Amino acid sequence: HARKIAQHSSWVLISGEPGVGKRTFARYIHDQSPRRAGPFVEIAVGSISQENSALELFGQEDGETIRYGRLEQANGGTLCIGDIADMDLQTQARLLGVLQTNSCVRVGGSENVEVDLRIIATTHRDLEEEVTAGRFRDDLFYHLNVVPLHILPLREHAEDVHDLLNFYVDYL
Repeated sequence: HARKIAQHSSWVLISGEPGVGKRTFARYIHDQSPRRAGPFVEIAVGSISQENSALELFGQEDGETIRYGRLEQANGGTLCIGDIADMDLQTQARLLGVLQTNSCVRVGGSENVEVDLRIIATTHRDLEEEVTAGRFRDDLFYHLNVVPLHILPLREHAEDVHDLLNFYVDYL
């Protein structure tokens, strides 16, 4: 299923409980995609403060000093946004603008910066519930949820344990 998804440049929303391998699937999709020669850049929203999330995503201009954000770093490739449900509403609004215009403005900057990238977002929360509760923008959810991919925990497909064990024994 993930191999088919990789062949298209659609945005992907990967969901599943913690530990099921959402980041691994995101990396696999990038590595199998037409964008594989471009960068694969990750940002874990849950690990950065709300104040710094805009700087991390959009970058910053301060006089002659330019700090490139993850959006620019991923230009030509894939940006994997982990824990997207943890993103504050203001940053969600700015990200939606990027998805609609394929450009962003660095914090402190005034000029649009063009970006060409694929977004893969991951979450362990039910984003539809987050939208209903008002914690996640519905328009951003529909932009990101072009191709939903739900990863089941291994306990729900135990028949794969034998193949996984063989793979890792051969790998070592």
